[in-house]
Amino acid sequence: MSQDVYITGIEMLKFGRYPDRGPPQLGAEAALGALDEAGIAIADIQAMYAGSVFQSMIGQRILQQIGQTGIQVVNITNACATGAACVREGWIAIRSGEYDTVLCVGVEQTTGMGLLGGAKTGPIPTDGLLGSATMPSVFGEAGIEYAAKTGATIEDFAQVAVKNHHHSTMNPKAYLQKETPLDVVLNAEVIAWPVTKLMCSVNVDGAAACVLMSERKVKELGLMGQAIRIRGTALASDPWQERDPTMPDVNTVTRLAADKAYAMSGVEPGDIDLCELHDCFAPIELPHYENLRLCEDGAGVELLRSGATELGGRIPVNVSGGLLSKGHPIAATGIANLYELSLHLRGKAGDRQVAGAKIGMAHVVGLGTCSAVHILEKA
Repeated sequence: MSQDVYITGIEMLKFGRYPDRGPPQLGAEAALGALDEAGIAIADIQAMYAGSVFQSMIGQRILQQIGQTGIQVVNITNACATGAACVREGWIAIRSGEYDTVLCVGVEQTTGMGLLGGAKTGPIPTDGLLGSATMPSVFGEAGIEYAAKTGATIEDFAQVAVKNHHHSTMNPKAYLQKETPLDVVLNAEVIAWPVTKLMCSVNVDGAAACVLMSERKVKELGLMGQAIRIRGTALASDPWQERDPTMPDVNTVTRLAADKAYAMSGVEPGDIDLCELHDCFAPIELPHYENLRLCEDGAGVELLRSGATELGGRIPVNVSGGLLSKGHPIAATGIANLYELSLHLRGKAGDRQVAGAKIGMAHVVGLGTCSAVHILEKA
């Protein structure tokens, strides 16, 4: 009989620059933090799911730092959804009944790499090319497409950055932690119009890890008081569309994952108390309000303008500071989002605490590959 799966320990390193440490060391520190919070040791872990986009065999290399016990290790690369995919695979392994306790880790070292997602060299595709293959360009194009449909303005996109940078000033584990007034965001260097530098996520190093347990194990160890239930989990890939060869669709894959997560959880969009979504570039936050069903189609810009997505609003979004301020070490981001939700659901988020938070949603998307959505609930 399948059982509910819970997060009993979770840790995130402060995102930043670690030139004197490698991904195995960063991942090991996050893993040990998660194990400590769960009150267990590496010898208690039955399987490990580890993720990195730029490192191979990262799980085994982390275990070399904290203890090699002969367990199954699965290494995952799934673009920006890598960490979230690790958690989903761990959830599946426990639900299957094979394991009671698993460890999930995501780690990345991206500083010094320059612009991620740059265009590949080679001939122009015969089926056409629109804009650029760099990520700022793709999401800038998506912002303009959204603006044409809804009346959103460049000032609205900049306001997303203002909001998330403000939230980060209350998060000691965020990289930037600084206010960016609207005029500062708008007048920053243009990276790919209309995206300015302060509308871009930050390349940083980081790691995050969590311990997952079956309900039976949680009760056996007396951990229900700190446990966070994974009420819904979904992973989706892009369906083919005629537009794909010339302009990627940044919306459909998230809608598929969100709808699956809602159906599994039995939760309605109106039940969500806070959301950590994939604001890799500021313009995309607005359509993701709609993609995650936090508002009706076309109403994302009004949701932002109303203040509903600010701390203290009806549905606070990216209270951590989001990728724009917290930083985006690719494989760590999915678990870091779950870390933020867990803090709020436990009432331990400090100055940025969302009052009365009971249910949270986490979302990541790897463009052209997949999207993952998790719905968490305090046990």
